Amino acid sequence: MNHGNKPHSGIIGKENIARFVKAAFLSILLVGISITGCKTVRKAESAAQQPPQVKLVKNNAEEEKDSVEYELIVLDPRFESWLATRPSANFYSQQYYETWNQQYVTEWNHRHNNPLRYGSFYETYIDYDPHIDYGLELNYRLYSYFRFIEDEYGIVLVPRGR
Repeated sequence: MNHGNKPHSGIIGKENIARFVKAAFLSILLVGISITGCKTVRKAESAAQQPPQVKLVKNNAEEEKDSVEYELIVLDPRFESWLATRPSANFYSQQYYETWNQQYVTEWNHRHNNPLRYGSFYETYIDYDPHIDYGLELNYRLYSYFRFIEDEYGIVLVPRGR
């Protein structure tokens, strides 16, 4: 009878080992999926914290040698749809936008120049010269960019008396 129990206990041992290996494999797989899921969430969260980059570029019009145009490039896909919900450029005067832009740019560049204090959010320096006439549309877009930063990122650059 002892002889009959040996093969039986060997089969139970193999079944237990197979179950153990299967359970261990599933556990490792679940842990791997959980870790990957956490990394994906972290990437999404860090992407949400990445600043939209903005550039003020000078375009010399080839047709008119004396003409200089400036363009504001915002590299955040949400900006254009956000801007579409705002009042038009004619809502305020160009002088209004210029006054606010001077304040916003000064504060933005101050934060850009002090990354140890303010972090890397302000990684782009904005080269805005208050003595250059950028026109209504560009001043409107720049002003709107700063308002976008306030609304979408909750960052107050210049306190407004609301």
